[in-house]
Amino acid sequence: MTTHVPSPVQGKVVLDADALGRTLSRIAHEIIEANPELDRVALVGIQTRGVPLAQRLARLIEERAGEAPALGAVDITFYRDDVAVRSGEAPRHAQPVVRDTQLGFPLEGRTVVLVDDVLYTGRTIRAAIEALFDYGRPARVQLAVIVDRGHRELPIRPDYVGKNLPTSRAERIQVQLLEVDEVDQILLVPNAEEETR
Repeated sequence: MTTHVPSPVQGKVVLDADALGRTLSRIAHEIIEANPELDRVALVGIQTRGVPLAQRLARLIEERAGEAPALGAVDITFYRDDVAVRSGEAPRHAQPVVRDTQLGFPLEGRTVVLVDDVLYTGRTIRAAIEALFDYGRPARVQLAVIVDRGHRELPIRPDYVGKNLPTSRAERIQVQLLEVDEVDQILLVPNAEEETR
C-alpha cells in the first residue's frame, strides 16, 4: 500500500531559515527598545503561525533583556467577518478550525504586542483586536508581523515589520515554520484561492 505524500509548495523563497532568524532577532530588539517596561509587555500570537512566532520572540527578548514578556495566544475564528456559522444548513465554505485562546494574565495596564505571520487586508488584525478586548482592556496594542504584503482594506499599520513585500493579488505569501510545517521558510507562490487576512 502506498501513501500519498502531498507535493511541497512550489514558489520563490523570499526568506530562508537564516534570514527568518535574523528578522525575528531584529524585531525582538525593536520591541525591547520601544518598551522599556518589559514587565508590562505581553506577546500574543494569533493562531496558528503567530503563536510559535510569539514564542520565538519571547525567547529572544529574554536572552537579550534578561526578562521574558508574558506570552499568550488568541483565536479569531468567531471574530472574522468572513465566517458565517448558520444552524440547520450546510456551510457554503469549509469551516475554520477553532483553536485555543490562552491569556493567563490580566490585560489591564499592559502593552500587548499582537504577533502574526502575514499582514494583508488588515481584517485578521481587526478580528484579533476585537477578540483581545473581550478579555480586557490593555493600555496599548502594538502589532508585529513577519511580512507586510500590502493591499490593506482597513486602516491598520504594523509597529514592527520583518519584510515589506509588495505582492499582486495573483500571488500569496506562504509562511512555513518548523513548529507547524517542519521547515523554516517564507515563499512567494502563485495564488490559488487567496484567504482574506
